[in-house]
Amino acid sequence: MEYHGHVTTAETTTTPALRTIDLRGRQLSWAELRAAVPRQSTSSLASAEQAVEEIIAAVRAEGAAALRRYARRFDGVEQQRLRVDPAEIRRAVDALDPAVRRGLQTAIERTRAFAAAQRPADARLEVAPGAVLVQRWTPIRRAGLYVPGGLAVYPSSVVMNVVPAQAAGVGSIALCSPPQREFGGLPHPTILAAAGLLGVDEVWAIGGAQSLAAMAHGVVDGEDVLEPVDTVTGPGNVYVATAKRLLRSVVGVDAEAGTTEIAVLADDTADPSYVAADLISQAEHDPAAGSVLITHSPALAERVAAELAVQVPRTRHRERVATALSGPQSGAVLTDDLDASIAVADAYAAEHLEIHTAAPQDVAARVRNAGAIFVGPYSPVPLGDYAAGSNHVLPTGGTAVHTQGLSTTSFLKAVQVVEYSREALAEIGPDIVALADSEDLPAHGTAITIRTGG
Repeated sequence: MEYHGHVTTAETTTTPALRTIDLRGRQLSWAELRAAVPRQSTSSLASAEQAVEEIIAAVRAEGAAALRRYARRFDGVEQQRLRVDPAEIRRAVDALDPAVRRGLQTAIERTRAFAAAQRPADARLEVAPGAVLVQRWTPIRRAGLYVPGGLAVYPSSVVMNVVPAQAAGVGSIALCSPPQREFGGLPHPTILAAAGLLGVDEVWAIGGAQSLAAMAHGVVDGEDVLEPVDTVTGPGNVYVATAKRLLRSVVGVDAEAGTTEIAVLADDTADPSYVAADLISQAEHDPAAGSVLITHSPALAERVAAELAVQVPRTRHRERVATALSGPQSGAVLTDDLDASIAVADAYAAEHLEIHTAAPQDVAARVRNAGAIFVGPYSPVPLGDYAAGSNHVLPTGGTAVHTQGLSTTSFLKAVQVVEYSREALAEIGPDIVALADSEDLPAHGTAITIRTGG
């Protein structure tokens, strides 16, 4: 979005208050920086955990009956069949708007090309004569993919989940998306169409945390069986992210890809209209979305605030956007210089980090923590949301300090293969026996000497 116009005060109906966090003149430790940056309220996280624990327990104990009850409660839908008839998927593909179809196909092509390039090669090393080690990458057996509903429709998330799983060679894919009352209890038809374009015919009309519980534990619904998966992936709200955290001991998860967030690291060369538009673009996802400006230019912060006052009233979801921008999870962080801004960006560890500075490539190369980095004024986050070829399922809530976004490797696991000859084992045998004896595990040493005679 490019917007350079202005409106009069009379036209402004919604003016968000992006709070200022002034870190100038303060020497903060890493822990203090992590505490100082904007975050979603922890009280909502605590309440979500209790609710999600109850949902997981109910789905595990009651299966399909619990899922139907939650569909009535959360989606306003009286469900019959939980699994979507493949004929409905084919009908959705046939009815898909041609322009949307072209957009999805472009996204699929670019995402598929990048996903194929991400697949790592197997590694083989002969560490000594006759001593061979191999790291072999194998796809998981079955993947469970979640595509949210709620305040928007996300066929792009179908692409972002399915394509890397297919690139990894996953043979069995189940996709869950919330039932929609206006579509007779089916997921949104554009989501069904995206699944159809990708060749996915196992789609379940199940939403939220309950869908992750169903995929992790499995559900039998008459003749339909949702077999347990090995990994669940996909973005969602705080309840979905919490479900992933609670299900980690049962099933693999990609990341806690919860309510969206953007940080824009900018200096006085940035175009304030671009920055404001990009902050708004993520704020329109959810009232709890985080939009953060990080800059050592107070003048830029003021210009961005003025642009927000102009642009927010003109956007369709202005109330939602204003709520997000004025919440505790959003703000403008003022720093002393570019080095300090980079340190704040690393501490915030944004899901999406935009760089609007002089020499943005150099700045991007210095950032350690982010789900994805968007470099320069013509690489806005919505590009990655849809068709850049990168993946938009990314870690949120500061978890990018230790977690990466969804990729082909999310659906692969490395198996280490060890093969030694008798001579190679005999060569290293005394070292193994010595270490085993030092740990008071003599039978370990015996397992070596019985083969080598040492």
